[in-house]
Amino acid sequence: MTYQTSMSGRERIKIKICGLTRDEDVDAALAAGADALGFVFTVSPRRVSIGTAQRLCSYVPKEVLRVGLFLDQDSAEITRVVGSVPLDLLQFHGSETRQLCSAFGLPYLKAVAMQDAESAQVADRTYPDATGLLLDSHTLGERGGSGKTFDWSLLSQVSRPVWLAGGLNAENVGPAIRRLRPYAVDVSSGVEKSPGIKDEVRISDFVNAVRAAEDNG
Repeated sequence: MTYQTSMSGRERIKIKICGLTRDEDVDAALAAGADALGFVFTVSPRRVSIGTAQRLCSYVPKEVLRVGLFLDQDSAEITRVVGSVPLDLLQFHGSETRQLCSAFGLPYLKAVAMQDAESAQVADRTYPDATGLLLDSHTLGERGGSGKTFDWSLLSQVSRPVWLAGGLNAENVGPAIRRLRPYAVDVSSGVEKSPGIKDEVRISDFVNAVRAAEDNG
């Protein structure tokens, strides 16, 4: 994928809208300029069936990443999804091994429960072939979407691109970007009316806040 640079000459921060369940929410995310859309395939209020995911992914343009989220599911279940839904990137939120994460012929993100200053560094060493680390406020074994931020001071230098998640919204994503300069930001509950039901205005406000922080940071 090719990304536009900001006015400051830096590469644009990627924006992922996660937990999409409805056509109108996919439309809103695309209209706002999201770079990646996330679809949940584990137990969650935001879970989508294979059939729904096929429909939602079918009209996503090729320049936008379609991301499938999994949590400690067996390889057969993941294989069924990957074989049926046109995904570009996988996202693992549990205690999956490096071998399992890399077994499906697609790049992957490894979600990290940011419990302490070592959390990201341990994951960086454990998953050296991950496309990036998604740093979240969930506790180990949870799927995210809690609406809570983690202590950003815990983030230390890692070699993988950082996808920042956990309680982001239009009000706090600007300070997060200016402080941490992540590769990407990931939002779910921060743009919702209720779990799995997105709000078009909140999506637009979030994307605008990201771009404003880039251009003024």
